[in-house]
Amino acid sequence: MLKTAWEFIRFDKAKSIGVIVGILISTFLIGQQLGVFFFLTGLMGSLATNVKADIWVVDSKTDDVNQLGKLDIRTLRAVQGLSGVKEAFPILITGASCNYNNGTSGAITLIGVDISKLNTVLDSSKIIAGKPADLQMDGAVSAEFFEKKNIGDNINLGTDFEINGKRAFFALQTKGFRGFGSSISVTTIERARFYSNQSVNSVSAVLVKLLPGANADDVVARINSTISGVRAWPSQALAKSTIEKILGSSGIALSTGTLIVFALIAGFFIIGLTMYSSALDRLKDYGTLKAIGAGNGYIRRLILTQAMFFAIAGFVIGMLLLEGFRMGVAKSGLIFSFSPLVISGMFLTIALIALGGASFALRRISSVEPASVFN
Repeated sequence: MLKTAWEFIRFDKAKSIGVIVGILISTFLIGQQLGVFFFLTGLMGSLATNVKADIWVVDSKTDDVNQLGKLDIRTLRAVQGLSGVKEAFPILITGASCNYNNGTSGAITLIGVDISKLNTVLDSSKIIAGKPADLQMDGAVSAEFFEKKNIGDNINLGTDFEINGKRAFFALQTKGFRGFGSSISVTTIERARFYSNQSVNSVSAVLVKLLPGANADDVVARINSTISGVRAWPSQALAKSTIEKILGSSGIALSTGTLIVFALIAGFFIIGLTMYSSALDRLKDYGTLKAIGAGNGYIRRLILTQAMFFAIAGFVIGMLLLEGFRMGVAKSGLIFSFSPLVISGMFLTIALIALGGASFALRRISSVEPASVFN
């Protein structure tokens, strides 16, 4: 069976290549769109996941980490006194406008935190130049490597610029510490208040780290039932809520899904029509097989085996091209990866497209009479 299927594939190389090209195009387009989608959804909730806190305590109406309200500083003291809480500290997150020396301007998200808690907010693995202690200098903020084109293409340490009309300079450089929609800069909470004219009595959120053995859900419930006007979220839950809200209010999911559906449809018809055309060219060969005793069941298995050959070859080539694309765009900051489960799901989808496309040929071949070989 396998040898016969291979011989059929080899006999008509042009159409075999056409089927494989259709499959690899579908594989590449599906993977590309999924990769970009995973990247964007990762950015949406990145503030909640990048910051190493177990629980976020935010305004009671907040369900999006990118749109935080204001909390009274007294909330911090109330949270600190609850059982299960190891430590709690404030964070200030605010938008700001910047003017750069080359004449460009842009928006950033300014994150302010106590200097002693910088290691909680800013993972050392994401720091590529400078050190957290440098942010204690007057006017010091961090810059994100992947945002260099959006913030003046000059993020060298010591570069001066303005935040809301006030002098600042880059004292630390990160790589991979990013948000959704704007560049993130980290500084001390006092400096963030200075740049944004925020009151010393307000914060954006209170971050909580739990005692060893404490249950996050229990502490969340305790905070929500004890302190009025706030809502506590486990970090992952807040990130998930943020993603759901943004996807629900934007067209990102719809546009990605539409492109994937079109890739599926295009692949299905390219494969189906090419295999149908190939079957028409090989009617006498299939008729010969029937004349020497092969039944429709054998013919069906033969065509489906060819389809699986095409699916495997097209998928492997498509994934190699996709890996090249992934490595290329990673240099510009568009970073994504695929889990084994996603790759398995992609292959299953491609296999179903190939087998479904083969149905075009199956219908035609099933009606072939053995006597046609003598015509």
